[in-house]
Amino acid sequence: MIRFSTSLKFAALSAVLVLGACTHKQEAVTTAPPPAAPAPPPAPAPVTSSIIPGSAEDLRVNVGDTVHFAYDQYNVEESDKALLGRQAAWLQRYPAVRVTIEGHADERGTREYNLALGARRANAVREYLVSQGVSTGRIETISYGKERPICTSSDEGCWAQNRRGVTIVSGGANS
Repeated sequence: MIRFSTSLKFAALSAVLVLGACTHKQEAVTTAPPPAAPAPPPAPAPVTSSIIPGSAEDLRVNVGDTVHFAYDQYNVEESDKALLGRQAAWLQRYPAVRVTIEGHADERGTREYNLALGARRANAVREYLVSQGVSTGRIETISYGKERPICTSSDEGCWAQNRRGVTIVSGGANS
């Protein structure tokens, strides 16, 4: 019987293991790179406006130009005082601007009565602006009575829209 030494046994066992490892197909372990971080969204475009500061459109769009009145009334409502306060501040920011306050009425009543009511409404707006520091020399008034409605239906919702005072830039505004 052939005796093998321990070192020879160890060498033979190692050879078998090495050969056995070579006969098996090793599976490649691949690690996918981590997904790329999503690109940040593009920065929003700067807001640009075609509205020129100090223009009639600036007053109309950014401040507001219209207050409304109750039926047969010409007192400035509490709800409209904030808007007129913004108008006064805007007028103080643009001291060269002059305005005309238009007074309007709904279709009910005579032409003469509504012209007088429109005049009282325009003057109420004017006086409120003056009380807020706007020079009287920069404000004119005109009444159109019921002659220039913005709504022509004969119902309360429409009449309420026509009972108004409108601040119109009449001079000195930036283009």
